[in-house]
Amino acid sequence: MKDLVGIKEISRQEIEEILNTARAFKEVLTRDIKKVPTLRGKTAINLFFEPSTRTRTSFELAEKRLSLDVLNFSVSTSSVVKGETLYDTLKTIESYNVDYIVIRHSASGAAKFVADNTPACVINAGDGTNEHPTQALLDAFSIVEVKGKLDGLKIAIVGDIIHSRVARSNLYLLSKFDTEITFVGPPTLLPSDVPSNVSISYDLKKGIKDADVVMLLRIQLERQKGAFIPSLKEYFHVWGLKGDAFSYLKKDAIVMHPGPMNRGVEISSEIADSPRSIILRQVTNGIATRMAVIYLLTRREV
Repeated sequence: MKDLVGIKEISRQEIEEILNTARAFKEVLTRDIKKVPTLRGKTAINLFFEPSTRTRTSFELAEKRLSLDVLNFSVSTSSVVKGETLYDTLKTIESYNVDYIVIRHSASGAAKFVADNTPACVINAGDGTNEHPTQALLDAFSIVEVKGKLDGLKIAIVGDIIHSRVARSNLYLLSKFDTEITFVGPPTLLPSDVPSNVSISYDLKKGIKDADVVMLLRIQLERQKGAFIPSLKEYFHVWGLKGDAFSYLKKDAIVMHPGPMNRGVEISSEIADSPRSIILRQVTNGIATRMAVIYLLTRREV
């Protein structure tokens, strides 16, 4: 591949290759010297038009572990605030002969637009409500690391699904494996049209009862236009994963969250910090997974 714009476009075989490569790179991260010379002399630019902590730092660490030269693009201090278009920003960056562009943008389709207009390898770090492919890949890597497989698992995705690019990418990825997927949440935050392989539950306890994996999602107030829930307090009371609902989980079920998590909204501190939570493992695995993606992409020569 030249680009990773979305999970929808790639095959199960390609996903498995990325996960296997990530496993090898995770071993590198346990060494005293956590850097390999694989991509020395190449350049990556992180083009983030939206705020980010985990994704941006994870990509930057992954790039540096591969010996890339890294540039971080700050929109607030760039010509974008003066009215420069995404196309002109891209062409300016392209003139530096960069090899990799990691882009996060509020507009769905922005990553594909960039990929179609540059010979550099483009990685989608989240575009609008469309996709966040590397998050789905690191989630899959984390599940396989704990459960040993994806096939045969029951996975409950809980929360603000209609506004979540994480949910969409995970749906595309998990649908390429033999998994049972359930969307769980209030009717206002669940899509009206779901694939035939997805179940819907408006009851948290029933929705997570037999799940092997519970994947919580953040309530994305910044993308909501209107009142989808009465209040965050009420959401936590009914839909937040806490002690009363936690008892319905299977004994070996794991809890995930792509972050940033809101304690007391999507999850209680008790569960976020429990041995069943693999939230911090997801953060660690993000570096290895993104190293694998960068390593496997191939720039188009012009």
